[in-house]
Amino acid sequence: MSNQDELLRIEGIRKTFPGVVALDSVDFDLRRGEVHVLLGENGAGKSTLIKMLSGAYRPDSGRVLVDGEEVRIHGAQDAERLGIATIYQEFNLVPDLTVAENIFLGRQPRRFGMIDRKTMESAADELLKRVGVQVSPRAKVRELGIARLQMVEIAKALSLDARVLIMDEPTAVLTSEEVDRLFAIVRQLREDGVGVVFITHHLEEIAALGDRVTVLRDGRSIDQVPASTPEDELVRLMVGRSIDQQYPRERPDTGGALLTVEGLTRDGVFHDISFEVRAGEVVGLAGLVGAGRTEVARAVFGADPYDAGSVGVHGKRLPRHDVNAAMGAGIGLVPEDRKGQGLVLDASVQENLGLVTLRSATRSGLVDLKGQRVAAARIAEQLGVRMAGLGQHVRTLSGGNQQKVVIGKWLLAETKVLILDEPTRGIDVGAKVEIYQLINELTASGHAVLMISSDLPEVLGMSDRVLVMAQGRIAGELAADDATQDAVMALAVSSVSSTAVQNGSTEGKASRGH
Repeated sequence: MSNQDELLRIEGIRKTFPGVVALDSVDFDLRRGEVHVLLGENGAGKSTLIKMLSGAYRPDSGRVLVDGEEVRIHGAQDAERLGIATIYQEFNLVPDLTVAENIFLGRQPRRFGMIDRKTMESAADELLKRVGVQVSPRAKVRELGIARLQMVEIAKALSLDARVLIMDEPTAVLTSEEVDRLFAIVRQLREDGVGVVFITHHLEEIAALGDRVTVLRDGRSIDQVPASTPEDELVRLMVGRSIDQQYPRERPDTGGALLTVEGLTRDGVFHDISFEVRAGEVVGLAGLVGAGRTEVARAVFGADPYDAGSVGVHGKRLPRHDVNAAMGAGIGLVPEDRKGQGLVLDASVQENLGLVTLRSATRSGLVDLKGQRVAAARIAEQLGVRMAGLGQHVRTLSGGNQQKVVIGKWLLAETKVLILDEPTRGIDVGAKVEIYQLINELTASGHAVLMISSDLPEVLGMSDRVLVMAQGRIAGELAADDATQDAVMALAVSSVSSTAVQNGSTEGKASRGH
């Protein structure tokens, strides 16, 4: 490789936070026209490293070179000037602005001193078409679902004409069709000489898209290997051990029905939804994007209203649209957006673990802080939450540890029916197996789990039964032995194909199968 081929080089970077060494003598380089995968468990240092390159953090020592020249990146403007654009896993969009305004925020085209909305919206429309998403440039960002928000972020990065494009888990919320479109975009950027830093937890994506892989573990660069390296070896490098079984489902004997849903209907969203989840059972809820899975889960939990039907726990019917009643009956919800809906990011681990039990731990207006601390410490140890201490802000935890905290607050509340919506999204393979083991422990102790996932192998590997939704209805139910990817997808598209064609719908996209 000639020096002219090298876009970016990181040498001996070190970064510490109070009580934590986030990066320790990390080396990394990026060439023109390549996809260099940055691989590692949550907490390995990947996010810290890319925040150095985007200007959010400054290194304690080491240096960054762009085109062979040492540079200082003190903020987003420095990164943009150097041709570095970053697509974060956490969306960096303003909800009350339009899609076009977000894409060109701070760089709006002007005419006679005024923002030229026509030019801006036309340019945004071209970018949106390029990433293959059907959304109006005039739509407010708050009106978009997670998958479309991700594509808007990608369009925003493309608008910068970056020479170095950093993509942090860009496929985590995308359907298989959207992933294919994204990969086509990345390959075209590579042809154009752009260097892409690609972070993913989906190991099969590495060989499909990558050229080289740098593996981080515990804040250090462990090795650099070809993208063709077998997945088992990549896992070993990531976690320092072999993982024998990716989906370690243990199927205990099931008891009586804990959760019973009958005829649940919300006009225009879902219709006549009926199912039960028994003690000791994991029921998977699969389907296409837009099938109504999350909406059903939120209605069962009482977060959203419904027009007809009933939800019962232990045979007792719950009042509609009443979260407190659902929680009191023993239902817990781990939402798909853990950072936006499941956590208070600027609160501590202890405070987050105690959110659900705060009311019961309060006597005469005073919170039993000692009792809360003891209980939080017990749950954190049980779940293996990696942290500096209970006082650490949840925002600074890795994704896998944040998810453990979200689940932990429901365990602390002695929840009997746990609804998991995309429980391993954005979590590395090691943390995924830990979450699966936790699900096994829950069901072995008599809990019931309803699991929504767009990762079909996860649904098939961890579910005792699979319910398949299509167009707001349950299209069918499959026993574990009969549930294959083909069988699930046949049900998922069975009642939507003609409707999707007639309406020109973009919702008929497969959930991801790996």
